[in-house]
Amino acid sequence: MRRAAILIALLSGLCACQTTRQPPSIAMPAAYDGTAAGAALAPADLDRWWLLFNDPQLNALEDDAFKLSPDERTAAARILEARATRSSQVAQTLPTGDLQGQYSRQSASSIGGEPADNLFPIGGVTTARTLNFNVSWEIDLFGRLAEARKIAKASFAATRFDIEGTRASLAASVADDYFQARGLAIQLADAQDSAHIEDELERVASEKAKYGLGAASDADRVAGDLSQANAQVESLQAQLHAIQRQLLILVGRPFEPTANLPVDAQVYPPPPIPAAVPGDLLARRPDVRESEEKFRVEAGTAKLRHLAIFPTFTLLPGLGLNSTTAPGVAYIPPATLVPQQQTTNLGLWTLAGSVSQPVLDIPRLLYDAKAEDARTEQAAISYEKTVQTAYGEAENALVTLAASERGADVLETGEGRAHRAYNDARRLYGMGLEDITTTLSAEQAWRATRSALTSARVTALRQSVATYKALGGGWAYPASDVRTR
Repeated sequence: MRRAAILIALLSGLCACQTTRQPPSIAMPAAYDGTAAGAALAPADLDRWWLLFNDPQLNALEDDAFKLSPDERTAAARILEARATRSSQVAQTLPTGDLQGQYSRQSASSIGGEPADNLFPIGGVTTARTLNFNVSWEIDLFGRLAEARKIAKASFAATRFDIEGTRASLAASVADDYFQARGLAIQLADAQDSAHIEDELERVASEKAKYGLGAASDADRVAGDLSQANAQVESLQAQLHAIQRQLLILVGRPFEPTANLPVDAQVYPPPPIPAAVPGDLLARRPDVRESEEKFRVEAGTAKLRHLAIFPTFTLLPGLGLNSTTAPGVAYIPPATLVPQQQTTNLGLWTLAGSVSQPVLDIPRLLYDAKAEDARTEQAAISYEKTVQTAYGEAENALVTLAASERGADVLETGEGRAHRAYNDARRLYGMGLEDITTTLSAEQAWRATRSALTSARVTALRQSVATYKALGGGWAYPASDVRTR
């Protein structure tokens, strides 16, 4: 009956280890849809994509962020925790054993008096010393321990890629806030120029009204526009201060004055659109690789659930030392017995083994295995969804970046023409050949076009940042390759 039960358990285990799981479907097109070829980038360029902007101030901010930022310091601590956890989990699959020692000293004395004819002493001091080293070593016949080590490494890799994703987001956030600050600086400079121009127009309108060359209402109208321009200057100054403070906090310099972070009121075209292959996302994107490793963890756990039905064979070797000193007698020829402490030293070793085979737990273990198979399937679907989302984000980022650059080029031409029209209208108004309404309309058209151009340029820079992040840039890929394959 016992042999039959073990045989049934083994057969059930073999059946339970058969799984119908399908591998994740992560095939992607050979190229992005609707994107033109751009400049090819080496992996190192994507690792530190912000260097492509050739902006020393941006480079310095990124360096500060990776040294001083609370996010970066937290990431470094998480790496240490994950590495220690992995090592602990791997160590649990190795042989275990405790070195145990014990020492005792006992003193005894007779309280009833010692018989005169007693040949052996009663009472005295007894000292005992023991040292044992017992080992438990599971024989990995079915690969359970090896699979557990793979799971530990995959779990560490998933945590590592999650941390790398945080670092990539940090790099992108610093650049995005920096370019946003530059855009606000440009808007502030434009608002200050507008206030200066409105002030000059108000002066001219007042002079013309004073000498009867124009209506007093023209000066009042310009005065209203001047008040709006001054109010906008105050608002933009507050917004610029807020983004500067936010940027200083982000890079780990929260208590420095914002004057330590001057922002130039100019933007430049983003680097050329990079050439990208969708398949590179599988190796570049930290979130994709994190999802892949999570799938490996679930798949390995499912395998362990199936292997749990197989028997466990364990070796139990041991070594021991035992030393005892107790009262005794010594024989002195020809016929004398004297009290004397006797010491006994023993050395021992054992070699044992055990086998454990679940029998009545088989139904529960089978259900556990089926439940883990379902969780593995969910992880596979999540992996597929992450890959699909990454592809969509990368393609949309490339298309949006190209459109932003084309829009900025069109607006740049329009802004130049609107500026010329405003200068002509302003000159004619000063000469008395044009009314105030035409001049202000020309100014409003130019200001609107210039504001749109500034917004388009800043949007192109920020979209460039989003594109590099979507392509998996912003982390040291070669130095962080911790795949478990």
